[in-house]
Amino acid sequence: MERPELPLPQLHAFVVLAEELHFGHAAARLGIAQPPLSQQIRRLEDKVGHELFTRAPGHVALTPAGNELLPAARRALTDLADGLAAARAVGSGRAGRLRIGFAASLALTVLPGLLRAFRDRFPGVDLDIHEMTTAPQLAALHEGTIDIGLLREPPTDETELGFATVLTEPFVAVLPSTHPLAGQRTVRLAQLADSPFVLLPRAVGPTLHDQIIGLCTAAGFAPRIVQHAVEWQTVCALVETGLGVSVAPASIRRIRLKGVAFRRIEPGTARTRVAVAWRKNDRNPLVARLLATVGQDPPP
Repeated sequence: MERPELPLPQLHAFVVLAEELHFGHAAARLGIAQPPLSQQIRRLEDKVGHELFTRAPGHVALTPAGNELLPAARRALTDLADGLAAARAVGSGRAGRLRIGFAASLALTVLPGLLRAFRDRFPGVDLDIHEMTTAPQLAALHEGTIDIGLLREPPTDETELGFATVLTEPFVAVLPSTHPLAGQRTVRLAQLADSPFVLLPRAVGPTLHDQIIGLCTAAGFAPRIVQHAVEWQTVCALVETGLGVSVAPASIRRIRLKGVAFRRIEPGTARTRVAVAWRKNDRNPLVARLLATVGQDPPP
């Protein structure tokens, strides 16, 4: 059986009249004359198939059918008002859900402050946070499964994604505390030429991996890589065991391991870049809000 459609303006008129039980008072409250109000009620009664009010001189009352409809009519109007408010909040970037991918090492630097600042400004937004290395973040942005990426060394040949630098930092040597160079305040990369290396695999961060290899090449050697690890925390843990040394962004020093020494590299001119990434064609207002939080212009 087909269910009749109940227009919301007629439901609104019905609810106001049910609360006032007086056509004159209800019409004044609605800001209309009595005849249009009577017409709205008649149309609604025609759709229901039963009278909703008994009418007598000086007396208006709900019929059993009207009493049955009233709670549902109120719910419909409330749901509509709530839905409109939610839609306005999402459309203006004050509510909704923002999916963010981040490199694990950034939990030691930019991520906590960024999330605090964003939540302080937009407490109605739900943040869906995913720990991901650079390459999976780029894939997730293309696939639309995350909205924002926080990653290291974004690619230079990307056309569909936008990138903005939020931080640069130097590199440090990561050494077992028993390494002969651990007692020095600074090291030159050439001094590590004979040491085995533990590095991130190129697949998870091609540009950063190539940058580290390039630093070693410029120092006159090709690093002998004996082990790969996907996360910097794991790299440091393997260095602590004496498996090898590494070269890492300076923020990795915040990983506190008793058996690991972090030493400045001289000369310290090379820096690694941390960037925020987004889809250039993304019109989600929350993306623009996040970019504004890190001091970047919204996507064009």
